[in-house]
Amino acid sequence: MKGISKRFRHVVAIKQADLTVEAGEIHAIVGENGAGKSTLMNVLYGLYQADTGTLAIGGENVGAHSPNLAVELGIGMVHQHFMLVPPFTVLQNVILGIEETSGPFLDPSRVADQLTDLGKKYGLTVDLNARVEDLSVSMQQRVEILKVLVRGAKVLILDEPTAVLTPQEVTEFFRVLRTLKEQGSTVLLITHKLREVKALSDRLTVMREGATVATRNTADVTEQDIAEMMVGRPVLFEVEKKPAKPGKDTLAATGLKYVEEGRRLLDGVDLTVRAGEIVGLAGVTGNGQTELVLGLMGLVPRMTGEIALDGEPVHELTVRQRLERGMSHIPEDRFRHAFIPDYSVADNLVLGMHYRAPYARYGLLLDRDAIAANAEEKIPAYDVRPREPSIPMRQLSGGNQQKVVIAREIARGPKFLIAAMPTRGVDIGAIEFIHKRLIELRDAGVAVLVVSSELSEILSLSDRIAVMYQGRIVKVFEGQVTESELGLAMAGAL
Repeated sequence: MKGISKRFRHVVAIKQADLTVEAGEIHAIVGENGAGKSTLMNVLYGLYQADTGTLAIGGENVGAHSPNLAVELGIGMVHQHFMLVPPFTVLQNVILGIEETSGPFLDPSRVADQLTDLGKKYGLTVDLNARVEDLSVSMQQRVEILKVLVRGAKVLILDEPTAVLTPQEVTEFFRVLRTLKEQGSTVLLITHKLREVKALSDRLTVMREGATVATRNTADVTEQDIAEMMVGRPVLFEVEKKPAKPGKDTLAATGLKYVEEGRRLLDGVDLTVRAGEIVGLAGVTGNGQTELVLGLMGLVPRMTGEIALDGEPVHELTVRQRLERGMSHIPEDRFRHAFIPDYSVADNLVLGMHYRAPYARYGLLLDRDAIAANAEEKIPAYDVRPREPSIPMRQLSGGNQQKVVIAREIARGPKFLIAAMPTRGVDIGAIEFIHKRLIELRDAGVAVLVVSSELSEILSLSDRIAVMYQGRIVKVFEGQVTESELGLAMAGAL
């Protein structure tokens, strides 16, 4: 790809970008959120047409093309947000668009045989008759990869493929990628996770503000080198913080229980978070952390137990009432619980505050000037890109969507903040920024609960660490703790 540029109205997404990828390599495309990584790959896949530049595949120039032509050329793309039909089976999802027929009838048996063979070859076995909505995220990802492979793709574009995977699933995914490479496939890996870049890729290309700024052999650069090329300045990898000065209990939860379809997801959880401290909530995914967070915010109506904020009971209050009392929530699943995709950035920045001053008069009439002024302040303060308050949230990268959510939740001025997976899908520079804001809130006397699957994040941010296992808090660590000790507790061994 040479001199590729792409503009969306008055937003320049990529400008004069160059990319050369060799056959049979894993090539990482890295950069900050909004740097243009996904846009460049969407041009390669034919979803977008470049305004300028040339593209050559296998030495042959390719003009304006579409995803169908890209597939014919051996290029396949697995998007960050999966393109699957949840009620359909795995086989039905795969044959969409390549419907094999026998006379007037569909004949999926040939595709099924191909999928079985591919599953064995690449270690991607999956139940072809299972409904997609019943599969784990990692299994859905397998389906997406199989969709690409069954169409004969030799070049696979993977957009933030580990953003929603657990650490255990990431390990298995790495194995799959190495197998794909060994079998002759070329992989383009869009990511901002530097450990993954170092562990997997042969070469990397760095993008910054829509341009490609460097291509390097991965073995020749350190994680610090990559981070500096991405951000354009030195980046702090360690969280800098002073010792906490905790006060009284801001949040006190007692005896929380929750049963769903006969499964006891919360089994008598007791948890306190004091003013001026960060409590990290650790645990292998599926041990009740999600249900605890949703329950604290009133999103699990059948949960029993007591929740108090500054000594006042809140467990019978609605979500809005809890927000008004001083609770705030950065959701784990931002796409379901954090924003409205078709609303503008400006409107999403005031969700949950839109009915009160200064953003509304009489609880009915929106004050558009106040909403615009808020966006003009928050967008540069949180480095949301592009800096355009009127565009729909769905047009932002995942990391920039997360910045909008964090800006809004901090703006509430909370007494108690839940930050669930606060840095999921964001780049190294944004992680540094988010960690600083959480520490600032702690030092200002806010009680903060951080839930994360990243052990390094839990260890570096937390003043205390509570570990969940099978719906219970089985251990609370005060002071220093090693990853090994934390891992044992997460496995129920302590």
